[in-house]
Amino acid sequence: MALAFRVVGISIRWGWRDLILTVLLFAVALLAYLPALNGGRILDDDLHITRPEMQSVGGLERIWFDVGATQQYYPVLHTAFWAEHRLWGDAVAGYHLINVLLHACAAGLVVGLMRRLRLPGAWLAAFLFALHPVCVESVAWIAEQKNTLSTVFALGAALAYLHFDQQRGGAHYGLALGLFTLALLSKTAVVTLPATLLVVVWWQRSQLAWRRDVRPLLPWFVLSGAVGLLTLVVERRLLAGIDANFALTLAGRGLLAGRVFWFYLGKLLWPAGLTFFYPRWTVDTAAGWQYLYPLATGALAAGLGFWARWRRGPLAAFLCFAGTLAPVLGFFNVEWFAFSYVADHLQYLAILGLIVPLAAVLAMGAERLPAAARRLTPVAAGALLVALGLLTWRQCDRYRDPVTFYRTAAELNPASSVAHNHLGVALAALPGHLPEAIAQFEVALQIAPRFAEIHENLGTALWPDPARRTEAVTHLETARRLRPDQKSAHDKLAFALADLPGRLPEAIAEYQASLRIDPSDPFIHDALGLALSQEPSRRAEAEAEFEAALRLKPDFAAAHVHLGTLLAESPTSAATAILEYEAALRIEPGTAEVHYNLANLLLRVPGHNAEGLDHFAAALRIRPDFAEAHNNLGLVLQEIPGRLPEAIAHFEAALRARPDFAVAENNLGIALASSSPGRLREAAAHFAAALRIDPRFVQARNNLDRAQRLLEQMPATQP
Repeated sequence: MALAFRVVGISIRWGWRDLILTVLLFAVALLAYLPALNGGRILDDDLHITRPEMQSVGGLERIWFDVGATQQYYPVLHTAFWAEHRLWGDAVAGYHLINVLLHACAAGLVVGLMRRLRLPGAWLAAFLFALHPVCVESVAWIAEQKNTLSTVFALGAALAYLHFDQQRGGAHYGLALGLFTLALLSKTAVVTLPATLLVVVWWQRSQLAWRRDVRPLLPWFVLSGAVGLLTLVVERRLLAGIDANFALTLAGRGLLAGRVFWFYLGKLLWPAGLTFFYPRWTVDTAAGWQYLYPLATGALAAGLGFWARWRRGPLAAFLCFAGTLAPVLGFFNVEWFAFSYVADHLQYLAILGLIVPLAAVLAMGAERLPAAARRLTPVAAGALLVALGLLTWRQCDRYRDPVTFYRTAAELNPASSVAHNHLGVALAALPGHLPEAIAQFEVALQIAPRFAEIHENLGTALWPDPARRTEAVTHLETARRLRPDQKSAHDKLAFALADLPGRLPEAIAEYQASLRIDPSDPFIHDALGLALSQEPSRRAEAEAEFEAALRLKPDFAAAHVHLGTLLAESPTSAATAILEYEAALRIEPGTAEVHYNLANLLLRVPGHNAEGLDHFAAALRIRPDFAEAHNNLGLVLQEIPGRLPEAIAHFEAALRARPDFAVAENNLGIALASSSPGRLREAAAHFAAALRIDPRFVQARNNLDRAQRLLEQMPATQP
């Protein structure tokens, strides 16, 4: 019994065996990738999971129409991430699950493609693709949803085009072109699909006809060229400042291409030693042995071309595999080349060029075996798939958390500065692991002493240690010098310099340099405002920076507070300062310090005493141990008839919260002396306590002297 249905004009017949195998395919994919489902964020995942400023409907508009809004212009991919974030927010399990399901869907589409091409072994190919450990990097890494999503669209486009090629239906062609467009806008690496389709058509017919075979794909090539050119422009911007990593001659790129081809072929056929950061080769046109790779590739192509007179399949497989790899063979600059010239995720789609024909050959070979041997072929296939599944499981286990992931990468490639650097970042995020993080940054710096990001990370890690702050600033200055266009280097150096005596002008200059790179950062405008406010002659500039921060981010509570504090220093601006504090409290009503500042300001404005008392009370409800609020509230209460006992209670509460609070000791002494002559000796004890805390406290000294004189004048019988 079989199910027959149509999807957008495409007839599909699915038997019960197919349904069972489909369920099994998804089940084994989920099982193999189970260790990675709760894995943490790695490398650039934070740049792909939708950032807060992009999570609104307006953010969705920016994804499509603002080319610089996302790390790369892949609007379909980032729309998918945007939708996923609406469903489960930052929970990583949802993103990992979607990636696994997309991978399984791609494997299922392989079955449809092979059946359309009348190739045997369709299910074997699907399971090989689903369980091959080379795919782990693309499936277990959240950011590489670009691979799984674009592959689903690309395979769907190929399937629809093959329907068109056989039936010449306009609906099939429109569907195919639409899916191909979605694939391109998910990841540009699928630009080779039109050429691959031409290879497949040539394999089927032995020749290509312009009208029938080439012309329908011309719009595909134009679209590929346009999107590919846009990607090159965007990539060029990303690679700015690290061009030294890509300084290869044309001859060097040819040597690299040959070696990359054989590397990927080897990992596909024997997936041992897989790692995230492979060693970065040295390309040397003077080394004769490096020419063996392109020569071997050329010899293989020539041999397959000669054999194509009798069997076109091997040459077609070679062209599909090598052609799909073409964008990452080294002829174009790829951002990943800064780390290594190869990576498992770069051959995710290409491996189908060999898995599909290999599965077909194995299936045809099994049919020619004697009956007894043929009965063993399912066992052999099952053993192969189990072995691949176990390798995938083990590979996925490395993704369970960032520290495990980067530690494994560093162990497998000790010379990878990137692995050590990111391991340091992961360790620095864990309480108590900062010394180990610093050690990793130092190892990374020994490997790559001119890597700005490592200097920046090491400087940031060293800063909390007062004894190493000079060293920290040196590393931050080096990072800034190596990458003057890197905003974060200016930011971190500015924050450090702002805390060092005498270096405030340098900090201001760094904040200004950061804003020249990105004037839309409200946090740096606010930080610059704080720095400028420390120089009396630049208060007007500081006010302008706080206002700029609030124009960019009206709900920036801290900027409202900072502006309010600046305005509060001028008696003529008190009313405006009050408005700023009130705005901050509407955004973050649970901030005790803002209630405290507003209370102090209100008490300076006639007619606002009651409001001031309310805000002191609010500050103490939020933070009952707020010593300064207890003290200042006590000062206000002692001036209100009948409330002196409450004032005394608040001074005492201030001292319980902060026993070394000299001002509160003095104020408590004054309140006690005012409450009753009988408490003068107790008051003198508090004045003396204030002086023990701060021997230079003149008011406490005067109060103690006065209290002692009064005590001397008292009759001996009076306590």
